[in-house]
Amino acid sequence: MRASEIRELLKWATEPGVISFGGGMPDPRYFPYDDIREITDYVIREKGDKAFQYTKTEGVDELKEEILKFMSRRGIKVDNINQILVTSGSQQALEILARIFMDPGDLVVVELPTYLAAIQAFRVYKPTFIGIPMDDNGMRTDILEEKLKKIYSEGKSIKLVYTVPTCQNPAGITMSNDRRKHLLELASKYDFLIIEDDPYSYFLFEDIDYRSIKSMDTEGRVIYLSTFSKILIPGLRLGWAAASEEIIAKMALAKQAIDLCSPAFCQYIAAEALKRGVVDKQLPILKKVYKHKRDLMLEALEKYFPEGCRWTRPVGGMFIFVYLPEKIDTTKMLEKAKEKKVAYVPGRSFFVDGSGWNTMRLNFTFVVEDKIEEGVRRLASIIKEELGA
Repeated sequence: MRASEIRELLKWATEPGVISFGGGMPDPRYFPYDDIREITDYVIREKGDKAFQYTKTEGVDELKEEILKFMSRRGIKVDNINQILVTSGSQQALEILARIFMDPGDLVVVELPTYLAAIQAFRVYKPTFIGIPMDDNGMRTDILEEKLKKIYSEGKSIKLVYTVPTCQNPAGITMSNDRRKHLLELASKYDFLIIEDDPYSYFLFEDIDYRSIKSMDTEGRVIYLSTFSKILIPGLRLGWAAASEEIIAKMALAKQAIDLCSPAFCQYIAAEALKRGVVDKQLPILKKVYKHKRDLMLEALEKYFPEGCRWTRPVGGMFIFVYLPEKIDTTKMLEKAKEKKVAYVPGRSFFVDGSGWNTMRLNFTFVVEDKIEEGVRRLASIIKEELGA
């Protein structure tokens, strides 16, 4: 099942009465409306001549300076703003990277499961995917190492590894520091790049020890991606990439052919939001709200789901991934979910090897708190019907 098919299936998820665990959206009740209104007025009044104009493909310098400082506060350092590219959402960065690095048949490593829209962006360029399973500590880098030995013994090589190491989408799993280090060691030994996609580390609910892979990179092998969609508002459609100047230059050239530049108006708003501390003010609010919602969903799963089901217990992020008994196909089950007015994303689409037919991704950040238990109860009743319980 492709992403377009998922979208078609879930169009009904916005209908009245439907409880949706489907999309990976933030809670709109907590958008900083007043701050954005004030900033927008300021940008129009003071910077309209620049904000309403085309800008550099690489992005507005003012925004890149603020991004550099923002990343630095989070332990991710780059040398200068020439190592940052502003993109139209981090999704555009994925498309650009696929465009410049992937040729048909290239070997590309992803997690099992992995981010659906990354699969979609990469698939256009016809790579050969190698899926690596995960456990509670993230990607099994020991399995990756064995596969690399075999691949290189056959005279082949891999182009890159794509990972969402912190609060992964869809699984909610966070990779251990030891495995992050191991992944970097493998990248150095076997000479490949790592794309570290990091939209969710801002929402860690537990006090865990973790370091971004980019912060441990000493060879310029990591291309770091993040987004304003989760930490500010998705309507700005802004993200960024941080990498070596050589890679950023190649990405900028490809971006120029796609859209010339990301909207200057949105970039000045984002720059001012960082400068005024709006993002830093938002993060603890969102963490508290999302942690509460995660806890409500975990409690409901324990209460209602039948034996034989299991699920991840994320330390942060936006998603819980559920494994049902193998006799259940969650894509086929979606029709019953439609009747019961509850939405989820079938898990098979997140697996490049065609597995995962009995899995589903549940988002807990968008739905209002008092609907979570009822939504899980509806899902549980459908699962019990499927099991003949």
